[in-house]
Amino acid sequence: MRLTGRTRLAGIMGWPVAHSRSPALHNFWLEQNGIDGVYVPLAVKPEDLQRALRGLPALGFRGCNLTIPHKRNAMEIVDRIEPMAHRVGAINTVIVAPDGALEGRNTDVFGFRESLRESMPDWSAGAGPAVVLGAGGAARAVVAALVEERATAVRLVNRTIERAAALAKDIAIPQTDITVHPWSERNAVLEGAGLLVNTTSLGMADEPPLTLDLSALPQRAIVVDVVYVPLETLLLAEARRRGNTVVDGLGMLLHQGRPGFEAWFGTAVRVTRDLRAAVLTTLAPR
Repeated sequence: MRLTGRTRLAGIMGWPVAHSRSPALHNFWLEQNGIDGVYVPLAVKPEDLQRALRGLPALGFRGCNLTIPHKRNAMEIVDRIEPMAHRVGAINTVIVAPDGALEGRNTDVFGFRESLRESMPDWSAGAGPAVVLGAGGAARAVVAALVEERATAVRLVNRTIERAAALAKDIAIPQTDITVHPWSERNAVLEGAGLLVNTTSLGMADEPPLTLDLSALPQRAIVVDVVYVPLETLLLAEARRRGNTVVDGLGMLLHQGRPGFEAWFGTAVRVTRDLRAAVLTTLAPR
C-alpha cells in the first residue's frame, strides 16, 4: 500500500472496533483496483460519536461505516438520511458530500438481498413465508429487504415480543403480512416456510447455541444465518445435512460494503472468490 498526499480516506467507527473485518474487505478492493486510498478502524466511544462524525470533513475523510453501538445514535447527528435507512431505523454508512454535509445510508438491506441473489439467482420472495429469528438491527434489515422484494408473509420470532411488534409496525406494508410470534413457537412456525433467517447472535463463537428443531421446515426452504464466525454454524450444518440450501453470513458482510466503497472511491466493485478467501483468512482463530 502506497500513501500519498492525495490518499482518499474512509474507515469504520465502533466501540469496540478491533473485531471488524471491514478493513480487510475495503483494503482488498483498494489494492485490487490500484486506488490511492486507505480504510482504517476508528475506535470511537459513544459519547464521542458526534465529534467524530462532524470531524470527518475536516480530516479529509470521504465517509465511514458504523458498527455497534453507533448505528441508531448516528441518525440524530447526520444531516440527511436516505428513505431506506429511515425505514430500517439505523444507518451503517456515512457519505461526506462536497459541501461537508453528512448523509446516512443503510446498506445492510442491499447486502442481504445481494447475498441471497448470489447464492440463489432464482430465489423469489413469493416462494413461501419467511421466518426471521430475532428483532435487532440485522432483523430490521432482513425484514426490510423481504418487504422490498414483496414477500407475502413474514413470521417474526423473538424472545421479547414487544420488540418484534415494534419492528413489524415500523416496516410493514399492506402487501406483506408480518406476524409476531414468541420464542416458544420458533419450531412450529417453520411449517410451510420457504426461507429461514437467523439474525440473532445465537450460534456465534463464544455465544450460546441456537436450539431449533428443523423437522417442520420443508426441504425446499433456504436457510440463512447472518452469523459468520463460525462460517458454518450448527444451524447451517444441520440444514445442509437434511437437504436444505444454505447461505452463510459472510456474503451479507461482503455485499453490504459495495455501495459505500463505490460512493467513497468512485469505483464499482464485485464480490469474488479471491475477496472471500482474503476475508476468510481474518476469520481464523487468532
